[in-house]
Amino acid sequence: QLQLVESGGGLVQPGGSLRLSCAASGFTLDYYTIGWFRQAPGKEREGVSCISSSDGSTYYADSVKGRFTISRDNAKNTVSLQMNSLKPEDTAVYYCAAGPPETYYIGSPFIDAHYDYWGQGTQVTGSS
Repeated sequence: QLQLVESGGGLVQPGGSLRLSCAASGFTLDYYTIGWFRQAPGKEREGVSCISSSDGSTYYADSVKGRFTISRDNAKNTVSLQMNSLKPEDTAVYYCAAGPPETYYIGSPFIDAHYDYWGQGTQVTGSS
């Protein structure tokens, strides 16, 4: 069974940090474009960051650029999202998703219909 599982969410004060992890079972992540998306209450799901399969190129939404870092650990078959300087507006359920290699290069890499596999999500809550 092909499955993605996110972990690492939680409650954090503004300015704090969290590290989310996306683990795969049943397939290897290094073949796929991996994206992180989030959905806040009452809002549409939006792309946060993604990483290509070919050369590790990365892409970030303007709202998180300079604060979030996406990375791969192929030995552990995981992709992480390091989130620093968190803001209350970062509160959302965060999802990782896997798409074919071309997902990163065709149009916007945040077109969620281009991703084939999705995790169940992990809650990140920024609280003051």
